[in-house]
Amino acid sequence: MKVLLLIFGMSLVTMIPRLIPAWISSASDLPGWLQRWLESIPYAALGALIFPGIILVEREDPWFGLVGGITAAVLALLKLDLTIVMAGAVAVVLLYEHLF
Repeated sequence: MKVLLLIFGMSLVTMIPRLIPAWISSASDLPGWLQRWLESIPYAALGALIFPGIILVEREDPWFGLVGGITAAVLALLKLDLTIVMAGAVAVVLLYEHLF
């Protein structure tokens, strides 16, 4: 029973901070500039997550990180879905690794 309560409590703690902004933003009309700014947050988060990996790649060839980062940047600039951006960058790095 303790485990179920723990799981329920942890899910509640992670759900509340996600629901409140969604509820507030759907209840009111946001200005266009704010809506555009909020739409760019996933791409900024992706950049913050992958940029250290680009710089600190542990291979002898630093091009592995640069190829993946450039691919992710180009796909993000094309306004593709975040999942496609990540999958595309991984696929290009795997292809680069296979070819070189």
